[in-house]
Amino acid sequence: MRSSYSGHDGGDCIEVAPGIPGYVPIGDTKTPHSPALMVTHTAWSTFISGVKDGDFTT
Repeated sequence: MRSSYSGHDGGDCIEVAPGIPGYVPIGDTKTPHSPALMVTHTAWSTFISGVKDGDFTT
């Protein structure tokens, strides 16, 4: 899935891909042919919860 904020040129976003049991592959839209970062579903859910809760604001 690519964020709608990425636009056609990739922007400064990440994309995640479904379909790998137990893992969430994460890629950088600026370098689409680079290796994906693989995290567990649990780690991804924890990260997303932290983002929603404002844990990463400066």
